[in-house]
Amino acid sequence: MEGSIPLSCLRDGESALIDRIIGPDDHVHRLQEFGLLGGAMIEVFRGGSPCIIRLEGGKVCLRADDLLRVLVKRPGGPTPELKKTA
Repeated sequence: MEGSIPLSCLRDGESALIDRIIGPDDHVHRLQEFGLLGGAMIEVFRGGSPCIIRLEGGKVCLRADDLLRVLVKRPGGPTPELKKTA
């Protein structure tokens, strides 16, 4: 997780690569179904809770959750770890 920061640290208009999602398997899987996979580029449309991110031409709304953490890396950093889906 070196160089990773929580998604909540990004400001409106900032872009980043998904590094990993940490949380219960069913929550992680649900976000992966929306396209939040390791290496995916996202842009914060509106920060806060809920936050809205742009992903592959669409928008996804995420609410703050103590059980789930989305970690990202700013572009230009080390290559993110790709997470395999089952």
